[in-house]
Amino acid sequence: MITIAIAKGRMQDGALNLLVRAGIRVSTDEINSRRLAITDETGRYRFLFVKPADVPVYVEHGIADCGMVGRDVLLESEADLLLPLDLGIARCRIVVAAADPEVMTRAVGMLRVATKYSQIAAAHFGSRGMPVEIIKLSGSVELAPALGLADLIVDLVETGRTLRENGLTVMDEIAESTGRLVVNRASYQLKAQAVGQLVNALRGALNGGEPLKGSEEP
Repeated sequence: MITIAIAKGRMQDGALNLLVRAGIRVSTDEINSRRLAITDETGRYRFLFVKPADVPVYVEHGIADCGMVGRDVLLESEADLLLPLDLGIARCRIVVAAADPEVMTRAVGMLRVATKYSQIAAAHFGSRGMPVEIIKLSGSVELAPALGLADLIVDLVETGRTLRENGLTVMDEIAESTGRLVVNRASYQLKAQAVGQLVNALRGALNGGEPLKGSEEP
């Protein structure tokens, strides 16, 4: 059995739809239940539904063999995982935004940056030689500039509507984020055939056709 950790929230539906297209089916009753661990109809796959930030943890520690999670989470976690496949789902951008479009050019001294992506933000501004104070928030990051908590924010955006409605302008794009398949390094070796079949099935689904036959390697 292969255990797959799936990020709950905005990515879950896209991940489950992709699995169905790959020929891996879970009953509707199982999906609609409140259980956080379920199996597919064949018993070959077990699914764990966890918070996005926990997916790399479960996979890196071998509780799950594979995971389906956004690139933004992986960049922030810096977990030691294999990334064999871009799933192309839940496409978003990690951006820098501000209420004042000229805040970075007019600033004197250290800028304050509110974000839940503290590692990504620190790396981004550090690579540009910009001194910043990172203010870590777990939600409602868009409020920080309006309330005077921060000069800038680093956040994940899909359409940018929430930023615009809160008077914020995108200043810079740090990275694009899509859902990724991640694999535990030990599982890649010890369950090579099963992992390879999963990767092959998902790749076939992404290509719009039937999964390719005979491949055992991711």
